[in-house]
Amino acid sequence: MPENNAWWVEQTERCVAATYNRYPIALVKGEGCRVWDADGKEYIDCAAGIAVCSLGHAYPPLVEALSNQASRLLHVSNLYHIPEQSKLACLLVEHSFADRVFFCNSGAEANEGAIKLVRRYHLEKGNPERFQIITMEQSFHGRTWATIAATAQEKVKKGFEPLPGGFLHVPFGDVEALKRAMGPQTAAVMIEPIQGEGGVVLPPESYLKEVEDLCRREGVLLVLDEVQTGMGRTGALFAYQHEGIVPHVLTLAKGLGGGVPIGAVLFSEEVACGLPAGSHASTFGGNYLACAAGMVVVETLLSPGFLEGVNSKGQLLIKLLKKVAENIGLISEVRGRGLMVGVEFQEDLSPQVVAALMDEGVLTVPAGSRVVRFLPPLVISEDELQEAVKRFEKAVKRLG
Repeated sequence: MPENNAWWVEQTERCVAATYNRYPIALVKGEGCRVWDADGKEYIDCAAGIAVCSLGHAYPPLVEALSNQASRLLHVSNLYHIPEQSKLACLLVEHSFADRVFFCNSGAEANEGAIKLVRRYHLEKGNPERFQIITMEQSFHGRTWATIAATAQEKVKKGFEPLPGGFLHVPFGDVEALKRAMGPQTAAVMIEPIQGEGGVVLPPESYLKEVEDLCRREGVLLVLDEVQTGMGRTGALFAYQHEGIVPHVLTLAKGLGGGVPIGAVLFSEEVACGLPAGSHASTFGGNYLACAAGMVVVETLLSPGFLEGVNSKGQLLIKLLKKVAENIGLISEVRGRGLMVGVEFQEDLSPQVVAALMDEGVLTVPAGSRVVRFLPPLVISEDELQEAVKRFEKAVKRLG
């Protein structure tokens, strides 16, 4: 049998755990912002592996860096100093609020590290009663046991109860609700600057600044989950930089490695006592290959004009999608920042829209039943965005 889409679907269903509702295609090649499936069909990639492939596919400097690193060393463990890790950590520190970086492998693992840091910090400071972390309704922080407890979406918790305690959820954007929830047990507020899985929900103006001010007044740590918003996705290296705020802790993953698994916890020296020697570890975290990838990503994002380009392309994408919305009554709102854009429909249409777009040769990502996310590689061209939106309009008209 030829190794086409149908063959790979059969192989997956025969041997791979059935934890994903996969689309019936197998992607086998990529170049820039285009990918091809096993049947030879080409797609404009506006999913980027769910905001992971920040530099697109087969980006030459990334391919070269990975090849060169693989020919020298892949892994030795954190029992030894790893020069590539040190270089990437210093680069992140230089361009953020942070003084320290802990490397791991994923966003969920980064958020687990942040949770541990918060708990241990207050213990080290003589406040063991402070253990509770407040997160936001419709948040998403990962799929591990602690991070699904932190996530305020019931669909990810179902079947795994009883979950670890110590988490409290309040409405996103409601400072008064956060004030009421805070008490002597509050250790931290953990929040996404823009809710991604929750539907590309932007905070009200000045909300994050008010949250920061409240946390500092109350002796509570501010933890920003920038797993999806970080690494240039919103047109700044980190989304918090749009808001004029300074967190205590920030988590990264997704776009940091451009497709190579890597996560990170960034934190200030003020809270570094929360991760003393021996308190936390990751076997693969920050190995040579992952950090070589991270260096290419960060250096590319910091190159002259790159982030400005993300902003301008994001504005174009929103403008084009809003024009489609004006012509099609099915769409209730287009919103986003940089190249993190959500289209909300008036009805539960996101699965159908994503499937119809796939037929038209565009990959996107649903967020719940009503929102379709556009998360293209940050290197996408304006022409590719215009073509993707034309295909989007055609797909939605078919459904209407």
